[in-house]
Amino acid sequence: MAQPGGSGALKAPLAIREGSARDRDFVLDLGRRTIASSVSRVRPATPEALEASYARLHDFMYNQSHVVLIAEFAGERVGFLALLVEIPDEVSDAPQGFIAYMAVEPQARRHHIATALLERAERIARKRGLPSLALMVTEENRGARELYARAGFVTERRLLAKML
Repeated sequence: MAQPGGSGALKAPLAIREGSARDRDFVLDLGRRTIASSVSRVRPATPEALEASYARLHDFMYNQSHVVLIAEFAGERVGFLALLVEIPDEVSDAPQGFIAYMAVEPQARRHHIATALLERAERIARKRGLPSLALMVTEENRGARELYARAGFVTERRLLAKML
């Protein structure tokens, strides 16, 4: 695969499109391969548990009102974002767009693909009249936290855990 923006990369533009049924296996596969970045040091998980967890999330996403965005570079799918559009905030019950999962192929990271996915998700949420976007990110995933901060996300709540 050509590297977006890397040396020797094809001069193809990044495309973000709405996903279709033919992208479902790609979303499942990439999610399974990247779910480890969602694991906390506090509650480690086995590879089998992670795979089962992502499969449950994948099924949940596809059984809700959602939009899947697919990032393509040089004709290849390199990332996705799953946006739930009818899941209200659990505290205020206010409408929101909820980013259930986003992933970029490891070899395609650091080329603004995630930023482009977030920007498109925000446009979709605004068009649907949703007043906010929300997501969860693991504390240890510094790169993702920095990406979200640059995109204007702020910490609203914290999930605390204690091992017993």
